[in-house]
Amino acid sequence: MASLDPRDLRFPGPELDTSVWLPHYLPAWSSRAATRASYRFEDGDLLLEVPVAHPVWCPGDHEPPLRVSGLQSGSWSGPVGSTRGQQRFREGQLVREEQPRFEGWLPAGGRVAIRASMDLSPRSMAALWLAGLEDDDEQLRCGELCVVEVFGKDVVPGRSAEVGVGVKAFRDPALRQDFAAPRVAIDVSEPHEYAVDWDAGAAVLTIDGVVVRRCPRPPTYPMQLMLAVFDFPAWSVGDDDHLVPSLRVSRIWG
Repeated sequence: MASLDPRDLRFPGPELDTSVWLPHYLPAWSSRAATRASYRFEDGDLLLEVPVAHPVWCPGDHEPPLRVSGLQSGSWSGPVGSTRGQQRFREGQLVREEQPRFEGWLPAGGRVAIRASMDLSPRSMAALWLAGLEDDDEQLRCGELCVVEVFGKDVVPGRSAEVGVGVKAFRDPALRQDFAAPRVAIDVSEPHEYAVDWDAGAAVLTIDGVVVRRCPRPPTYPMQLMLAVFDFPAWSVGDDDHLVPSLRVSRIWG
């Protein structure tokens, strides 16, 4: 499966390449000021973090409460007060801050791979997924291809983790939900390669080159990359508020 839009994204710093990445997480439902990612560059890697003082995303609106540092390679919205926006999380969701159209990287097939490691606790998660741009008239091109999704609660430190991969249909009637989180014998705190190769026939999900899932008939419309680390305060066990989950990325390519 040849890539339709070859890229080799690295993170030398000292600045983020804003021709590819928007350092905000779905800002239309909130604002850019309130959704800015916390990140830094270290030894040629991008380090996304959720510091202790990082704000809750869409407080009082999204349940459960979450804090997130995320980058995305595409963005747009309708005007303030409209329902036209990306990845809305409830019916009647209204745009709070209109977003200009941004097209950093929107692959519609081929390959996307990431080399990354994670530092997670039972109250956090990290992921890379591709989400439909969702700019069609009925906003039905909203399916997702999950390259890697790991919840800290599903990690056996140093031994294994449940790694979420596959297709999430959401409201796209053309797609079939085809997502699973098989347990894989890897240490997610060490760097690994997570990848998807896809065309209209199938999406093939791999970890370090080993196939972990095949999904027939995946989405092949333009999709933006979503790279993020999350913290869920409600999952606290009482002595973990000081923890800072992180996602370290050395390369994303396709």
